[in-house]
Amino acid sequence: MLFPSRTPLVKALAVASFAAVSVGVLAGCGSDDSTASSTPTLTTAAGSGSPTVPPLATGIEVPAYTTPSVAATAPPETPEPVPSGFPGPTEVPPIDDRGRAFLAELEEHGVTYADNGNIAISTANYICAAKQSNVADAEILAYVTGMAGVEAGLTGGTPSEADAVMHAQVYIDAATSTYCS
Repeated sequence: MLFPSRTPLVKALAVASFAAVSVGVLAGCGSDDSTASSTPTLTTAAGSGSPTVPPLATGIEVPAYTTPSVAATAPPETPEPVPSGFPGPTEVPPIDDRGRAFLAELEEHGVTYADNGNIAISTANYICAAKQSNVADAEILAYVTGMAGVEAGLTGGTPSEADAVMHAQVYIDAATSTYCS
């Protein structure tokens, strides 16, 4: 042993240093200092028994909540006019003979279309394009069922699921026989 008397001294200094660092770390964690100045409490409105929270002053106006059932029956929004210089047509093209035959077929089978029939004609265009692209009949029926349900809602109707599927089949048959040629 070269330094027999120093080994206990080195061990003692190491233990003392470790203890000093540990005390310093623990003292920092256990301090009563806190960033919170008090314990938050909820207040209740007089007589209501429920907590109240003051509104945030954000300057953002939040519209009142509308339930889905009310939103589904709300009247359609009035479209804004197309701004001048907007690319593309600003007028809906007139319905041609194929379109009139398609709409007459819908009416003959008791299907009411919205406004001037442009949504129904758009649905017919989808049906024809989907059939040309070999889209599966079940996929076409699913899409057209949704469109028929939307159009029925625009006319004030609330068809059942079975009625929407039946109307969709009328759309598909009418488009196939009168429009997709």
